[in-house]
Order: sequence, then C-alpha cells, then structure tokens
Amino acid sequence: MGLKVIIPGKFPGLNDFIYQNRVRRGNWSAGNAMKQRDIRTICSHLPKVRFKKAIFLEYHFFEPNSRRDKDNISGYFHKVFQDALVKAGCIEDDGWKNIEGMSDRFDVDKGAPRIEIVIKEAKK
Repeated sequence: MGLKVIIPGKFPGLNDFIYQNRVRRGNWSAGNAMKQRDIRTICSHLPKVRFKKAIFLEYHFFEPNSRRDKDNISGYFHKVFQDALVKAGCIEDDGWKNIEGMSDRFDVDKGAPRIEIVIKEAKK
C-alpha cells in the first residue's frame, strides 16, 4: 500500500523556478527563496516517519486545468518534495541509494488542486 501524503493547492512549475533564477541575472537568491518556502510548506504536511529502505514515489498531480505541460508541473515539484523528505528526516538523502524511482499521473480537479504522493518502501 504505502504512505499517502496530500499537499493541497497548485505549486509553481519548473518554468516559474527558472524565471526566478533569472530575475537577478544569475543571483540564485530569488529562486532559492522560492524553493525554501515550498520545502517548508511540504514539510508541514509530512508525517514524522523515517524510512529504513529505499523508497518509490508515486506522484498524482491534480491541476485546476490542463494548461501547463506535464513536465513543467512535475519537474520542480519532484525536486522540492524530495528535498523536503530529507529536511524532515524521512530519508537520509535523495540520491540513488534512497530513491528507487518515481512515477507520475495527471488529472484535472478544478475545485481542489492538489498533489497526492504515495511513498512505498522498496522490496529489496
């Protein structure tokens, strides 16, 4: 089954993050501020759990409409969610040893945009 985490709302996309990193002509502080804010938001929704084995992440994105490209939706969120898992102490780091893989699904829910993530420990 796995552990299900629900993060309400719509997160910035990869294009938004790239733009924030260009705002100050190479100064990464604008993008980093956005990333740190989103990591804190995600951490507030994570349970206090420590995974002992590698994990597999099943992301299910519910967008308010189908305007954004799927890779734009998922690219940035993968990064901040996995960084949040490390910051919250759920995993040691987000390298190959601790993240076995991930999958993405996408749907539209105009009234309740959100991201649902099922975290499964690897069988190995």
